Amino acid sequence: MEKLVVLGGGESGVGAAILGKTKGMEVFLSDMGEIKPQYREMLDSEGIAYEQGGHTEERLLDADLVVKSPGIPPYAPLVRKFTEKGTPVISEIEFAGRYTDARMVCITGSNGKTTTTLLTYHILKEAGLNVGLAGNVGRSMALQVAREHHDIYVIELSSFQLENMYDFKAGIAVITNITPDHLDRYDHKMENYVAAKFRILQNQGPDDYFIYWHDDPVVRDQIRQMQIEAVQMPFSEFHEEGVKAWVEDGIVKFETPMEVWDIPRDKLSLTGLHNLYNSMAAGLSASILNIKKDTIRHALADFEAVEHRLEYVATVGGVRWINDSKATNVNSTWYALESMTSPTVLILGGKDKGNDYTEIERLVADKVKAIVCMGKDNAKLLDFFAGKVPEIRDTHSIEDAVSACAEIAAEGDTVLLSPCCASFDLFKSYEDRGEQFKRLVRAMEASAGAEGDAI
Repeated sequence: MEKLVVLGGGESGVGAAILGKTKGMEVFLSDMGEIKPQYREMLDSEGIAYEQGGHTEERLLDADLVVKSPGIPPYAPLVRKFTEKGTPVISEIEFAGRYTDARMVCITGSNGKTTTTLLTYHILKEAGLNVGLAGNVGRSMALQVAREHHDIYVIELSSFQLENMYDFKAGIAVITNITPDHLDRYDHKMENYVAAKFRILQNQGPDDYFIYWHDDPVVRDQIRQMQIEAVQMPFSEFHEEGVKAWVEDGIVKFETPMEVWDIPRDKLSLTGLHNLYNSMAAGLSASILNIKKDTIRHALADFEAVEHRLEYVATVGGVRWINDSKATNVNSTWYALESMTSPTVLILGGKDKGNDYTEIERLVADKVKAIVCMGKDNAKLLDFFAGKVPEIRDTHSIEDAVSACAEIAAEGDTVLLSPCCASFDLFKSYEDRGEQFKRLVRAMEASAGAEGDAI
């Protein structure tokens, strides 16, 4: 009986363990930390052996195959021991892909991949297809393969997941963009990060498709160094030779081997240049899958924005409050600022990952009336933006940051939480940061409503 070891007891790890058991493997799951109660219950109900709070190396190193959580880096001591021993170490997606013949639509990128993934999934569901949602969003793909049948999977893939994928093939591969991120994982070398992202193209042939942003210099430079067999389907804001989706006179046009169609840009439910690109990528994917153009149009027009990504929260006293907590790098904040159409009070700060704020300097000068820094240590932000905005505040909690914004913002302004940074200095996650922000804003909204009722 093949011995499967699963490292990590989260969504992907538990799903992989269950799939392994259904395939007749002897499964053991190990997690250095504490496994959440709902996942322990799943393992117990399946009779799968596991440990938490540490690794029993002697038992683990006896494995024939290892499925590793994407959060565990390849240079972790235990992973190196498996590698030195010659034991294959793969990702949950690679493992799941071995047991399904479903068509794979795979999306990666530094920014926009979650929105593009959910938008593509929304279109396919609207078309009535039997589709699963997996990867960084949705449920474990391995669990779905073990218990359900889908004809198509739409999968959001991080560079971490792509590291341990070898035989898996994307029928449709999408790269939204590539900007510096997670470089601490890649020896602080951009080329290593780019190479990880481009693993999404491995195993593609002439019957497959590669969709990408035509104007991304990093992507274009990497393409020039490769021999790509897949049909290339670039998108751009402007019509250039070879581009398959573009804007002309306010109309978004799509040109695929299947058909040519268009939709007025103002009919797209998602606004801003970054969301135009996300809509183009999703629209091209859907066209390749032969979904009727009217179905795609309707789905692009009624899709609801992703939580914590340019999410409208409320208008209080004529001030719009926007939650963009998912903006954990500078490029994400660039896209958020690009979409702002009113004077903006910008909340920045958190765990800095070696950020270069020059990328947003021009947009800050053009659109931002004040910056409110929110973090344990805001020195780098205060030094960089001092004198570049009319007002800058130093705060160290979400409560103080929101209070400062409420003082500064006037009717017609927008308060934008788009921090540029990871959340781990003050919050459990970017979701926790966004939820706390929304809770405070809605409490303000309720208080303002109560005052109005009393008058």
